[in-house]
Amino acid sequence: MSIQVKQLTKVYGQQKAVDGISFKVNKGDILGFLGPNGAGKSTTMKIATGYLPPSQGEVIVNGFDIVKDSKKARAIIGYLPEHNPLYLDMFVHEYLAFIASLHQIKGEKRKLRIAEMIGLCGLTREQNKKIGSLSKGYRQRVGLAQALLHDPEVLILDEPTTGLDPNQLAEIRGLIKQISKDKTVILSTHIMQEVKALCNRVVIINQGKIVANDSVAHLTSGAKQVLHVELSKPIELKAISEIRDFKFKDLGTGKYQVTSKGNKDIRERFFKLASERNWVILGMQLIEQDLEQIFYDLTNQQGNVGDL
Repeated sequence: MSIQVKQLTKVYGQQKAVDGISFKVNKGDILGFLGPNGAGKSTTMKIATGYLPPSQGEVIVNGFDIVKDSKKARAIIGYLPEHNPLYLDMFVHEYLAFIASLHQIKGEKRKLRIAEMIGLCGLTREQNKKIGSLSKGYRQRVGLAQALLHDPEVLILDEPTTGLDPNQLAEIRGLIKQISKDKTVILSTHIMQEVKALCNRVVIINQGKIVANDSVAHLTSGAKQVLHVELSKPIELKAISEIRDFKFKDLGTGKYQVTSKGNKDIRERFFKLASERNWVILGMQLIEQDLEQIFYDLTNQQGNVGDL
C-alpha cells in the first residue's frame, strides 16, 4: 500500500476544512481527488505532502508517517502544487539542477537525471530559456519535471492542467499517463474528462467529508437513472408522496425530472407507473448520467428536490 489516510482532520479556528476523512491508494493507482472549491482538496494534499500538519489523524506514505517520519516520507513524494512555484528568473536547466541539489542528486547521476526529465517532459528546446518566458503549458512541464526529478514512488498533483489550452491539456494528460505506470498518483482536478481519461479510482470530497470513494467504472455503472418526462397536466403532491421507487423534481408546466436506481430500464418502470396512475405522457427522454452529473449530484444536494 502506498498511501493511507486515517481519520484526517484539519481545523482553522472554528471551521473544519477536512473532517475525519479516510481512504487508501495502492501502488499503480491513479486516484482522482475531486471536490468543489473550498471542499478541502488542497488542504488534504498539503497535509499528505508534509506542508501542513493535521489537527487530528494521520497520513502514512509507504509505511512512513508524514508527521513522525516526515523526512523519509517526503523523500519518496513528488509534489506539484496548484500554484506552480517556479523561479521565473532561472533557466529551465539551471532550475532543475537546483532542485537536484536539494535532493542531493550529485555528479553524473544528476546530469543523467536532468537530461532524462528534460526529454520525458518535452523540454529539450526550452531547457536554455528562462522559465518566465515560457507559456503556461511549458511551465507546468517544468513543474512536473521537478516533481519527478528524484524518481518518487508517490506523485501528488494539485490541479496540474489549470489554465491550459486544449492542445496543452492533451499533452500534459499524456505525460501523466506515461509517468504513472510504476508510481502511485493522486490527481486533483475539476475536469471530469481528465478523470475519465486518466484515473481508475475516484474520491469525492464535499464540505470536508468524503461523499464517494470508488472505482470510476463502478461509480458510473451504479449511477441513478434520470428521465425527463412531460405529462398532460401537473401531478398533485399527494399522488406521489407514497412512491418510493422514484424521486421527482418539478421542472414546471407538467415537466419533471424523474430519478431512480436499479438495473431495469427506468422508462419501462415509469411507463407502468403512469399507466397505473392514468397519467398521460406527452414526452419522455432518458438522460445519460456521466461522471460530471454524478459529481454534481453528490456535491450539490441542495439542487435536488427529493420527494417534491
